[in-house]
Amino acid sequence: MKEQWRRTGWAVVAAATLMGGLTACVPLLVGGGAVTTALVASDRRTSGMYLEDTRIEQAAASQIRSVVKQDERVSVTSFNRLVLLTGEVRSAAVKAEIERTVAGVENVRSVVNELEVVPFISSITQRSKDTFITSKVKASILDAKDLQANTIKVVTEMNVVYLMGIVTPREAKRAAEIARGVNDVRKVVRVFENVSEEELASYRTRQDQAPVEQDPAAQN
Repeated sequence: MKEQWRRTGWAVVAAATLMGGLTACVPLLVGGGAVTTALVASDRRTSGMYLEDTRIEQAAASQIRSVVKQDERVSVTSFNRLVLLTGEVRSAAVKAEIERTVAGVENVRSVVNELEVVPFISSITQRSKDTFITSKVKASILDAKDLQANTIKVVTEMNVVYLMGIVTPREAKRAAEIARGVNDVRKVVRVFENVSEEELASYRTRQDQAPVEQDPAAQN
């Protein structure tokens, strides 16, 4: 099992390195992507909220494109309209301007600005390492029997792991403990939205009662 994970993990790193080389001229990253109905439900957002988060990420990236210099990197991740900014910029003024711009995007509820002000932008090697750490944290959470892995979004920047999601205090504490136990993790930052066990039960009830949506691609 460990050997299989080792091969899979390094395959992820190799793929990330390749993609980094292909997209080096694009400094903005967004946290959205294709997803199935099952995954939308399992991260405790409604399908409408998932789509809204995707729209926020795209709108934010578009609006800050003129602010970010070619050699700076900004990643925009929205979860339940809470936006996390990670990456590297050259000045505190740029960092503040990006936060103001993103905060002004329609329906953004709050912004967590974790952009680092640095004299030199990190290498592709470091970014590949961050991708590998993210994969290891996700795998470790998946292995945990007392957590639902798809409820937790993992973002890694310069060996710092950011955890997002709608979770109970117990789940938040447990996920952070697991992330801290992964090799090379320097720090864990919780960007969770906490709910009570009663509120979580209502989330599950709404999901159980929601109509099943079909993936159009699966019908072809």
